[in-house]
Amino acid sequence: MVRFTVLASGSKGNSSIVSCESGGGGSSNSTKVLVDAGLSCRELFRRMKLVGEDPKTLDAILVTHEHQDHINGLAVTARKLGIPVYFTEATHRAWVRQVSPQKRITYAEWAQQYREQKQAAAGRSEIELKSVDAGCDLASENSPNVQEADSSEFVCDSLPVGRSELAPDSSPDPSPDPARLPGVSYFRAGETFSIGELSISPFTIPHDAADPVGFVFSAEGVRLAVATDLGYVPPNVQAQLRRCDLIMIESNHDLEMLRDGPYPWSVKQRVLSRVGHLSNDATSAFLEQAYDGTATYLILAHLSESNNLPELARLAAERALLSKPSLLANRLFLARQDEPLAPVCF
Repeated sequence: MVRFTVLASGSKGNSSIVSCESGGGGSSNSTKVLVDAGLSCRELFRRMKLVGEDPKTLDAILVTHEHQDHINGLAVTARKLGIPVYFTEATHRAWVRQVSPQKRITYAEWAQQYREQKQAAAGRSEIELKSVDAGCDLASENSPNVQEADSSEFVCDSLPVGRSELAPDSSPDPSPDPARLPGVSYFRAGETFSIGELSISPFTIPHDAADPVGFVFSAEGVRLAVATDLGYVPPNVQAQLRRCDLIMIESNHDLEMLRDGPYPWSVKQRVLSRVGHLSNDATSAFLEQAYDGTATYLILAHLSESNNLPELARLAAERALLSKPSLLANRLFLARQDEPLAPVCF
């Protein structure tokens, strides 16, 4: 059985579960992965229990991109469960930079730190020289043949001047690394890989992140596609969304609501750009012109709470589907931000 569950979808947090259970001859194999972890660990676990999923059965976390609404609970969840996280290499680097503490200082502060470090280094050098001089004096008093001896020999033998004696390391233990994960695995867009029973094909999507991807999951002859956070639907994405049994695609905003809404103009420009988010009209155009109609289920996702209404997103999609009689049997769902969607099973 293949099962897909949307735990949350929207600008405040995104996360879904893909699972596969196959069995025969009295034995069964199960694989379960979390796609993004945009909610807190506590909230993710709570929502998983609401839909009958045990967090302890998760095998891995897959990350589409490093924006906060997709990675908010990532590190805590992965560490608590002890499971690996799969990124593209560029996304992992961006995430590490994002979660690692960064301190900004002025030039005056930097110059003061430099002077203090230089003075400290000079002080250590002076202590070392005095220690060496004291050793030489001690050796001279105790050696009857001091004039014939090689001073370097008895200074080195009689005066251990190790680092621990002159400059003991009293620095406190480093603070926990916020980017620490139980395991990290890299994948590349366009290269299929597997986790247990799931075959996973990542593909590039147009979005303003380091290396954003969507996924097609294949198991038991079923294909599930996840394609959210994209400014438009390019040919490579259209190709990935063909022959799928389930498609989760973005329907982020209504154009008029966005233009008249509360966002600053710079944010509106970003959302409307080709690396922003799909509007209801853009999703409708894809469904009408490029969608092959093979999916049994369509899930509209990442609806904006400020610039969209579920009724508007549904109406635009249904209008596109009604133009093709062969698509009338499709089941259309809307993923929500505040509660999980009922699991879809194959």
